[in-house]
Amino acid sequence: MKTTINLSLFVLLVISIQCKPVNSISRISPDNTTELSGKWNDTDARLVSEEMIGDALSNRWLSNYTESTEKPPVIIVGTVRNESMEHIDTEVITKEMERAFVNSGSVTLVAKASERMEIRDERLDQQSYSSLESMSAMARELGADYMLIGNISSIMDDAPDGRTTAIFYTVNLELIDIETNVKVWIGNKKLKKLIERRNYRG
Repeated sequence: MKTTINLSLFVLLVISIQCKPVNSISRISPDNTTELSGKWNDTDARLVSEEMIGDALSNRWLSNYTESTEKPPVIIVGTVRNESMEHIDTEVITKEMERAFVNSGSVTLVAKASERMEIRDERLDQQSYSSLESMSAMARELGADYMLIGNISSIMDDAPDGRTTAIFYTVNLELIDIETNVKVWIGNKKLKKLIERRNYRG
């Protein structure tokens, strides 16, 4: 009798395990647009960065600089503040902007403050432990001519029944002459997303 009960319990356990839902995981291209929550995502960061940096590099300030100096300007990407109502990893955005600058071939990009400290530590370490032929010289850093800074803000509007939400994002960027504080370019990009909850019951 005991053996029969144990066998029945074992069969029920196997059936219950087999009946549990199995998560489906598939690999997709990073370039594919995926909208799961309707919130800010990696696609937004990439598209906004590419469009806004493209606009900045097509503006008159760049040709004015290269014509007067006969060299590309040196750019540093500063802080992009998250002033929206949701968590946004701004590091993703600034890295996309750096990538767009470098890939353009129109400017020279230098490391930001947090990266420079690590590089300086390595350079200082080389003075004591590397050969004369291979060590990097001190005080040879390239100073930036312009800094890019900005912010992301958002406005959320919910329908009274809770079924629909509209999220309006604004990305503001400014390129500033470090020596004179003159703003040579100001960019603005707006995104609007509509989230519809079809099975929402309140």
